Amino acid sequence: MQGIQQLWIPAMLEPQQSVILLNTILAISGVLIFTVYAVIRFSAENTAAITPRGCRRIGLPKGQSNLHDEYDPKNSSGFSESSTDERGCPAWRIKALFTYPIKSCKGIELDESGIVPTGFAFDRQFCFAELDEKGNWIARTLRNRGFNRLALVRPEIWVPDATMQGYRSDLEEVRSGGVMLVYYPRPNPYRGLGWHAVHSAVFQMGLHFGLIAREGSFTVPLCQPSGSENMKLDSGVPRERVKIWKDNPLAYNYGQYIPSSFHDFLNEGFPNFNLASRITANSSHRRITLFRVNPTHTRKIYRNAPRKQEIGFQPQTGFADAYPIHIISLSSVRDVNARCAEDIPDLSVRRFRANIIVQGPKAFEEDDWKVIRISPATAKKKAPKEDDEGDSAEQALIMYTACRTVRCKLPNVDPDTGTRHPSEPDRTLKSYRRIDKGDLTNACLGMQAVPAVEGALLILMINGSECVLDTFLFPSCC
Repeated sequence: MQGIQQLWIPAMLEPQQSVILLNTILAISGVLIFTVYAVIRFSAENTAAITPRGCRRIGLPKGQSNLHDEYDPKNSSGFSESSTDERGCPAWRIKALFTYPIKSCKGIELDESGIVPTGFAFDRQFCFAELDEKGNWIARTLRNRGFNRLALVRPEIWVPDATMQGYRSDLEEVRSGGVMLVYYPRPNPYRGLGWHAVHSAVFQMGLHFGLIAREGSFTVPLCQPSGSENMKLDSGVPRERVKIWKDNPLAYNYGQYIPSSFHDFLNEGFPNFNLASRITANSSHRRITLFRVNPTHTRKIYRNAPRKQEIGFQPQTGFADAYPIHIISLSSVRDVNARCAEDIPDLSVRRFRANIIVQGPKAFEEDDWKVIRISPATAKKKAPKEDDEGDSAEQALIMYTACRTVRCKLPNVDPDTGTRHPSEPDRTLKSYRRIDKGDLTNACLGMQAVPAVEGALLILMINGSECVLDTFLFPSCC
């Protein structure tokens, strides 16, 4: 026993051995401290909050949502069109507004939205795409295998604002019409054995104590300067065709702005992806990029849509599936939730990615709507070449419904976790919502709509913590 004590207790060692052991301990400690410092410094480069110069962020304040009570039982029942609530406000009104800058990524909840030719301002103006074996870019969404992690990608839109401190018209952020910040869960870059395991432990410790940001980010310009249609480059950004359904619009390829860590994050969702081997989208294994709608190459809509002769312009869309605006009723979603509650206790209306969420009508009453009118109190039509703060002509905002929204399995992905449910709510929807004679194979929920004006401002009136809206939605049998 005494021999063992002499072996392991430094005080019992020979002086020369003690010095060697002490130096070894100091060296190891130094390496560990340096490793902790290096890992945290490398990983925390972008921990500071990013505030684009001369710009303000659009959307509700962080932590605030008009859907805070979406699971309240009161939202399961409907009311007659002329009903009012306990405060005397119309029972039929807009509950929430959303724009989705990047197709299949998180939405931005709004208190107001501009209506532009392609629908809500900034809606579906970006999409991620994958290069196929034939060298064609194909738009990818939550529907596609391995892309469910797109649900965790959080865009922010920052627009120029002359009232912001430091605003200058020559700022790059201002000249590009604003910027989009793209946030995503930071992938662990240190996986494996040996020092990778040590680095990974340090990385996780940094996340736990808030020394390392949980999100990575990158920034892209909202707009590109206009250039010659005969050129393939605008300000160094290539223009390429991207396939979305049957269309192949020419769009801006923003791949140059995407950092390698984003490719690592996204590729973690693909089967057999090995982060330790650093197989990224920059390799020949898989190529992912981000596209921006080219304003001169939007997709004109003719099927079930009003013609230019009727409303003065031909409806168009950016990267939305088919139509500019998607409308859904909260009571309809609650009805679906009641039927699949065993699998998904809280089915959020956000799974269905609508622009306008309405409350008041009975479940599925929207199925037969032909025309939707939003009252003058919440809709302002912009007169041509007229400033927003001028005397805008107030009148009802009219939207024509084009068709019911045919549902795929995209809502099976939880918008909060990015986890894909194997069957719900798709299975429940198909059990009783295959109602459209044009497609009896798939279920329908919500309505696709086309605005009757190219420029309008849709405003939600906020009173304290409650949403008070003078909004009326009129179904029509014509």
